[in-house]
Amino acid sequence: MLILHGTDFDPHCIGQGEPPDLAAFRQAWEQAERGETVAPDRVLAFESWEALASVMTGERYRLLRHLHAHPEASVSSLARHLGRHLRRLQALEEAGLVDRSQGRVCATADRLSADIRL
Repeated sequence: MLILHGTDFDPHCIGQGEPPDLAAFRQAWEQAERGETVAPDRVLAFESWEALASVMTGERYRLLRHLHAHPEASVSSLARHLGRHLRRLQALEEAGLVDRSQGRVCATADRLSADIRL
């Protein structure tokens, strides 16, 4: 988590090789300075590897990527497009990664983030 105090922060001082969250922050700051519209970046952060691993499997990741690119009208439509029966959607919904409350099935985040410390 990045916490800024005061008004002395200069986003231009951030160097190369910065973490993705910081790079995205810098890019949004610069866009706003130029008067451009800054698109929201929906990020779901997991507190640990265990939290991420309990939700994300290879198949769930495939399903989530599809929903991010192509929201579906229904779960059955999603199953047809992926060519399989879906049992994995509930875990993604419980984790806040998938929403089907607006009459369609869609991903709720643009990125997933986990800070995994050794």
